[in-house]
Amino acid sequence: MSSWLPLSPGERSVAIEVLVHGPLSRTGLARRLDLSQGSLTRLTKPLIESGLLVEVAEAGAPAEGRQGRPSQPLDVVAESRSFLGFKITADTVYGVVTTLRSDVVARLDRPLPGRDPARVADLLAEMTAELAEGRPALAGIGIGVGGLVRERAVVGESPFLQWRNVPLAELVQARTGLPVVVENDVAALVEAETWFGAGRGLDRFVVLTIGAGIGYGLVLGGKRVSCAEENRGFGGHWIIDPHGPLTPDGERGSAVSLLTIPSIRYQIRAATGRDVTYEEILAGAAAGEPMAFRVIDEAARALGTLVAQIANFAMPQKILLAGEGVGLMDVAGDTVREAIRGRRHPLAAPVSLETKVSDFHDWARGAAVLAIQVLVLGAARA
Repeated sequence: MSSWLPLSPGERSVAIEVLVHGPLSRTGLARRLDLSQGSLTRLTKPLIESGLLVEVAEAGAPAEGRQGRPSQPLDVVAESRSFLGFKITADTVYGVVTTLRSDVVARLDRPLPGRDPARVADLLAEMTAELAEGRPALAGIGIGVGGLVRERAVVGESPFLQWRNVPLAELVQARTGLPVVVENDVAALVEAETWFGAGRGLDRFVVLTIGAGIGYGLVLGGKRVSCAEENRGFGGHWIIDPHGPLTPDGERGSAVSLLTIPSIRYQIRAATGRDVTYEEILAGAAAGEPMAFRVIDEAARALGTLVAQIANFAMPQKILLAGEGVGLMDVAGDTVREAIRGRRHPLAAPVSLETKVSDFHDWARGAAVLAIQVLVLGAARA
């Protein structure tokens, strides 16, 4: 993957600011980066000459009303490069094509042909060929996997895929000839929301995901906090109610036991003998079905407690709740918000909680953003 090289640190800062927040006027750009107009002119000139940045018409301004070239906003050509993103689940691979600004322009899903790494890599190569057809300047591939990923290349451990020490980036790169970056799927989603989504421009930001598992990502100083333990499944050991349900996954009363889709389904199956879907459980709770209502009400209070604890300790400007389990908010959002208020100081500012109805293509888009970052930053960001 060719990167934005050679660029000085100052030029790169300008280019990233325009990519993430643009189009931007020169005055606005100078203010955001705390630069003088002279310094900004010096930094932007080579970027414009190389075609990395372009001058665009100011929105709503007629051509004859412009005040000369310096007043024209600067932007990137988002369609100049294409990126592929893949999200691998236990039974399906979800793929997307995005622009340089992470807008999804194509999607493709395929069933997983088993869990042998070589066969999975073959499938990713086939999907790459199909998605890349007719796309401009394909620049790289990002892959999101649930589990522990080392050096953005090796899947150290993935319970969903039953993998250990799989060099996935190497396998896919050998088959496609394209640069490949692999990351934990939650980390990829956090990066995407930080650069292009709900966390854009925020100093302190949290992503909390509920679905097959519990995911957590923390952004401080506008950058995702990366640590060795972030992909170790903290939710299985974050005890919300020590007297809560005991499920096959997670400690008794943990976030996993109370909130994940498999655990909620397990509780209903253990109590009724019926195997029902998560959507059916939510519908039952909304209709007042006693068992479904009890389990979902308990899950909602657990979610409110978890959000309040995160807000109390991390003090984020916003918490984004995402994942395939967020339908809980549609049925029991009031209970969640009541629990948040009950576990915060009475004078504490309200928690800015944003819910994102997402599917696995959003996770795939997050993986594509990893590839965008490699291009823009010049190296994989740990």
